[in-house]
Amino acid sequence: MSLRKNSRNSSRQRAQRALAHNGWSRACLVSVLLVLLLTTATLGLFGIGDLTSAFTFPGRLTGAVLVAVAFTSFLGAAALVDHWLFRTFANSGLVALVGAFAAVLANVTLFLELLNNADSVPWKVLFGALASGSAWAVFAVWRTLAVIPAPKRVATALLVTTVIAAGNFGYQNLYLPSQHEVRPVVRLITGTPVPSPDRKAFSVPVDITLENHSDLSFDVLGTEFHAMAQRVPLVPQDRLRQQWRATAEQWKQFEGTNPLSRREIYQPGDLVQAQPWMRYGGSIDANDTVSARVVVQLPKDTEYDQVAFYASAHLTRKDRVSLNRLEPAPSGFSSWGGGHVPDWLKRDTGFDSLIYESSLRENNAIDAETRDTRHITVYWKFGEHGVNITETISTAHGKDESDHVTQNRYGIRIVETGPVERTLWDIKSKL
Repeated sequence: MSLRKNSRNSSRQRAQRALAHNGWSRACLVSVLLVLLLTTATLGLFGIGDLTSAFTFPGRLTGAVLVAVAFTSFLGAAALVDHWLFRTFANSGLVALVGAFAAVLANVTLFLELLNNADSVPWKVLFGALASGSAWAVFAVWRTLAVIPAPKRVATALLVTTVIAAGNFGYQNLYLPSQHEVRPVVRLITGTPVPSPDRKAFSVPVDITLENHSDLSFDVLGTEFHAMAQRVPLVPQDRLRQQWRATAEQWKQFEGTNPLSRREIYQPGDLVQAQPWMRYGGSIDANDTVSARVVVQLPKDTEYDQVAFYASAHLTRKDRVSLNRLEPAPSGFSSWGGGHVPDWLKRDTGFDSLIYESSLRENNAIDAETRDTRHITVYWKFGEHGVNITETISTAHGKDESDHVTQNRYGIRIVETGPVERTLWDIKSKL
């Protein structure tokens, strides 16, 4: 058995020495070397970009891993030259094999990622070629090794263990943190009414607070506050079922409804005040609280019985995407002034809106390089209940992203509160 093994090793060594001097071997060396160097350059580009500019710690950790793999691939390229031509170091072939193996793992992983997320066809083609080339490089380097450093079963077990450990680490430390749901809370509290000096009117202060009890920051797309004054006539007994059903069928929009009641006669509320309560394009830091006060004024002889207050905030998670600068759309600030409005919004008759835009920065270097630049457009639609805020994310070609992508990939969040109702009977009786 020993003589047979030595004979096999000696024949492989002779084949290697003979192979090192023919043209096919030189072409093989150049092609493998080209794959490893291209892998080093591309992984280094993405790795350094993530390491210095990714929005999250997992993103920067990914950048560090890519830089480490790029360095390993470069060492593999240097060791390959020595193993193929000079044989200065005894283990240069093993180092080249490790570099090629690291390259194939990274290239295949990035190729699958680009197939799922990237827009750039050249990047997909490049990483598809690098994935195939690095797989062939592993085989080519392995064929030139005179001595396999470990039995194949041990090597296979080590490979499988490494892949499982890397997958588990990525799932636990990269995927799960990005899927953790966070949503700030908007609170609305009415204060003590204050009469005017001539006692012909009164004002109700409303304190609005946005509480961010998380370690994430948010960009503000827009905020809205409105107050709906209502008359609340009551009947002494239950109305007929036909009457109650007719009333219920009128409640198409939440902002205009009254509580369900068989004795309360439905009266649509009237808008008495509407305004933003935070600056659009601003930010909310992690574990931060933002407060604002809005004052609603009504005359003493108002015919309304109560006022319902509503507040909302449209936000986007900073760990998913970042606004460059949200500002009035340069192509047209209003829908009636030539601003671009998608067809699905044009179907709404009487659509009047102000339009704000911003380009978006992806949260990692890979997506920033391989995906087309996205733009977010915020529409402030005027209606009977103040302003309804709607946002869309689209590519430079005008294709709108789905609601699922908008909410899950780019982290759009809408937080609302209301109705917070305040009766006016006690106030009017004291004036």
